[in-house]
Amino acid sequence: MDWVAGMQAALDYIEAHLTDEIDYEKVAAVAYSSSYHFQRVFGILCGYTLGEYIRNRRLSLAGAELQAAGAKVINVALKYGYDSPDSFARAFKTFHGVLPSQARDKSVKLHSFSRLVLKFSLEGGITMNYRIEEKPEMVLTGFKKHLTGTPENRYEQENDFYVHSRVNQYLLKGVCGDRDNGYNVITNIDDDGFDFYIAERLDEWWTENLAKGLGYDEKAKEFEKIIIPKQLYVICETDRMRYPVIAMPELRRKMVSEWLPSSGYQLADAPEIAVTHWYYKNGDESTNQSRYIELWLPIEKV
Repeated sequence: MDWVAGMQAALDYIEAHLTDEIDYEKVAAVAYSSSYHFQRVFGILCGYTLGEYIRNRRLSLAGAELQAAGAKVINVALKYGYDSPDSFARAFKTFHGVLPSQARDKSVKLHSFSRLVLKFSLEGGITMNYRIEEKPEMVLTGFKKHLTGTPENRYEQENDFYVHSRVNQYLLKGVCGDRDNGYNVITNIDDDGFDFYIAERLDEWWTENLAKGLGYDEKAKEFEKIIIPKQLYVICETDRMRYPVIAMPELRRKMVSEWLPSSGYQLADAPEIAVTHWYYKNGDESTNQSRYIELWLPIEKV
């Protein structure tokens, strides 16, 4: 239960310092955690990055203060960490849908973003099949999109990315010769989002010459070599189903909330990988194809 107390202490610290400059390292220290581990766990469990949560809480309080007290916009902007009225106005309108000057009108409806309070419920024993493996350095080839916004926004962007990148996907599948496996990589995680790669494992020649070898010179700008360093992972699998991607958010959340706290490990600052496996019932390719996903979360000893 220490991790629950630590997370709640961090939330209380944030709430007490919303009008100060908040150092993420200090927030993580309150939770007895490394900065990366805390931010990653926070994002998975809460659905917001730490920066988004702090920004939304500040804008929520700023709106309430402007409407209730009729305070000056410049004073409220400075109080909640904005350097200029213009930057505050842009953020305020994005969040509330109106300008700060309009918030003084008590008939205007503002958005409220309440503080998080952790609640822990014991629901009985849950069996989670997992394995821990140290993977050697791996080189993938793929292309990326930077996904941003809320979890719903990122899910829509991911779907759109898949739909509008079919040519690149077919090129990769065509040269890798592996119909039964595919890779997604999440890396470069920050307050705005993360880089999401669609990738495959190619031999060295194709990795270096993919675009040139197929005569797609413009495609050379889209494909990248992705070097995954040697890393320890905890690996769990979704059920076998037609669209296992829909089970991924809950699997990730359960790994972090149910397995990780008592494991003696924390999340490591390394790429997260999802490996999709295709298979056929009884090995018969004429039957309906189904899939499952292995989720690899990078870990290290606490």
